[in-house]
Amino acid sequence: MSAVEEVATEAPAIEAVPKRAMTLGTGTSLVMLGLFIVAPLVVKNFVTFQLTMLLIYGLAVLALNILTGGSGQFSLGQSAFYAVGAYVSAILMETYGVNYALTLPISGILCFVIGFLFGFPALRLSGIYLALATFALAAAMPQLLKLGFLEPWTGGVQGLVIDKPDAPFGLPISQDMWLYYFTLVIAIAIYVASVNLLRSRSGRAFMAIRDNEIAASAMGVNVALYKTLAFGVSAGITGIAGSLGAIVVQFVAPDSFSYNFAIQLFLGMVVGGVGWLPGSIVGAAFIIFVPNISESISKGLSGAVFGVLLFVVIYLVPHGARQVAIVCQQALAKWRKR
Repeated sequence: MSAVEEVATEAPAIEAVPKRAMTLGTGTSLVMLGLFIVAPLVVKNFVTFQLTMLLIYGLAVLALNILTGGSGQFSLGQSAFYAVGAYVSAILMETYGVNYALTLPISGILCFVIGFLFGFPALRLSGIYLALATFALAAAMPQLLKLGFLEPWTGGVQGLVIDKPDAPFGLPISQDMWLYYFTLVIAIAIYVASVNLLRSRSGRAFMAIRDNEIAASAMGVNVALYKTLAFGVSAGITGIAGSLGAIVVQFVAPDSFSYNFAIQLFLGMVVGGVGWLPGSIVGAAFIIFVPNISESISKGLSGAVFGVLLFVVIYLVPHGARQVAIVCQQALAKWRKR
């Protein structure tokens, strides 16, 4: 029985996600992996670039899902951690000549520390107040990156241009294809680590805090430690996603990381299904491709079209892609019984 089947047989309320329901079944996972491996072999370089950004945004949405779906803490400031990761990689590569692969763990560790420390003052806040505090962080980050004393490293308003790395060992593949597979390996590793985290003792503590903070504290869970740890882990993964985004796009600038981007990530989490990790890739696809679809329908009213499409999706599937997966699994189970 797959994880989705287990969810389908439970009670109708699906807000509280069991730890085993945060992943796909083994067969479905292998099919999805096969599609991701084959995709760049049959599409053009531009589509490969889009698929790479899909994986990167999927990582950023997954990080937010760990924080919100896992521990129940709302954040609208993920774009700030994404920006830190992007600038760390850009500065290390262009100013100090550090290999692009080595910048990823540095970005992740630095963002983990920043997120962990930010979690301490956030302990006094919850719900919409925590969301507003993190939103302030997202709104302030572009302005901080433009400060004069940081300009020698950040490039100020003009940003930094990054050289796109070639495939190693003389591999006969394009730069875009190499970066796609490089990103895919990183994404798979982080996804597996995230699943194991949520199935571990720490993950159970996260979900206990999410479900009932007072009860979790009464059971001996160190609420302060695990809430700050969730912030740190989420920020660290987001920082790695930001590093990958900078390497792939070859450019970083302060205005690329505005609060609008933070809202898009939050939107991607909701569309993908809060607490359902595989939905992160669906949410990332929504925030990447739906705006393009809206513009193709009406360039002058693309924002209005996007709003209508978003309203339709939220109205029809309020629990996101996870709800669609449950319905499909139930339909498949009925078909097999015939």
